[in-house]
Amino acid sequence: MKAGDICQRQVVTTTRDSSLTDAARLMRKHHVGCLLVVEQEGSVTRPIGVVTDRDLVIEVIANEVPVDTVTVGDIMTFAVLKVAESDSIIEVAQRMRYRGVRRVPVLRETTGELLGIIAMDDILRLLSEELSLLSAITAREAEQEHTKRTQTS
Repeated sequence: MKAGDICQRQVVTTTRDSSLTDAARLMRKHHVGCLLVVEQEGSVTRPIGVVTDRDLVIEVIANEVPVDTVTVGDIMTFAVLKVAESDSIIEVAQRMRYRGVRRVPVLRETTGELLGIIAMDDILRLLSEELSLLSAITAREAEQEHTKRTQTS
């Protein structure tokens, strides 16, 4: 399966000049723990960073920085891991593990445009469904064997 197949297409975004209060409100409204920070280049939306609820807590609240003195661009992470829509889910998971990130933007290969986002939870959900299918095979095999043995007896 490819990244483009499982990514969430509804991505909550913000800009680097947004206030932290607006960012926090967006996170609350959409029940998300991060916002992709984007810039428009013509008609193409490109991710340039990410800001998380943890960034707000660790960088601002814990340091007692007045929220009205900084913007999203001041605390966002710039070195964002990005993946292409054709990258395999296993490759994406390996890169997420290596970089120690829970979420990655998915880009269109031809233009670099933002298509969606994959969270660790999305990959866990997919893998748990696959494991469930495999366990069902084992149960079905036992049923088949029982049916065969009772018919021939």
